Amino acid sequence: MTVFVCGPEVEDIWCGIYDGWMSRLGHENVRIELSGREPELFCEYREVMTEPWKAEKVTSSIRTKLSEALYETVYRAALSEDEGRADKIYRFLIHAFAVGPAVVDRLQIPAVYEVFRMTRYLSREYTHIIEFTRFSQMEQGILLGKVRPKNDLLPLVARHFADRLSGENWILYDVGRKKAVVHQADRGWVIVRADSHKWQQQLNKRTDEEDYEGLWKTFHNAIAIAQRANPRCQQNMLPLRFRPYMTEFVTAHTMTDPSAD
Repeated sequence: MTVFVCGPEVEDIWCGIYDGWMSRLGHENVRIELSGREPELFCEYREVMTEPWKAEKVTSSIRTKLSEALYETVYRAALSEDEGRADKIYRFLIHAFAVGPAVVDRLQIPAVYEVFRMTRYLSREYTHIIEFTRFSQMEQGILLGKVRPKNDLLPLVARHFADRLSGENWILYDVGRKKAVVHQADRGWVIVRADSHKWQQQLNKRTDEEDYEGLWKTFHNAIAIAQRANPRCQQNMLPLRFRPYMTEFVTAHTMTDPSAD
């Protein structure tokens, strides 16, 4: 077995798929893995070089030979938190290029079901993130939001808020991955690494979160009916893991160190 080892980003995975496919070793003799996993005995490991032209060839082939909708499906699967996503997408594409766009309906095929499962879970979390994200205003007038999704949702969430907050300067920071979407009013957005000391200082500056926190809590207390309190139902509708980054549930000092948890 020859294992092609690639990075975790979408472009890395496309390059891994390209190298595996073009190796001509036979699909049954190839596996695509993300870096950082324990090596196995009797396997040959090859490091994948991430090069834009490889990723572009894979992207172009899926879009032109299959469909734009199917590309969106595998793109979302590549953003999944599933550690085996690279090889699962590879297996899915083997069937897709043999069958065509109708492959998405063949859930009896394990590789197709796995991609379906990953995208379904990602879509559910995406809905939660766009509903529960809270922006606060920094001193410079820039809006700042913080999230910690399990899946790598920034590219998808960026599209959503770029449409709805197109006239604002805003930053959406993924606490777990230390990446941020930076949006310039009426221009566009870009995803950047935000793990440097300078970035962390900027992200931890005071915002109007403290000013509105009390108003949020007063509002919730005012409309609450104590006799109808149902914590279990509340947790089903709003899972606990989203609350540390929502104004109405967190004290101001909690937001100052997003990496503390």
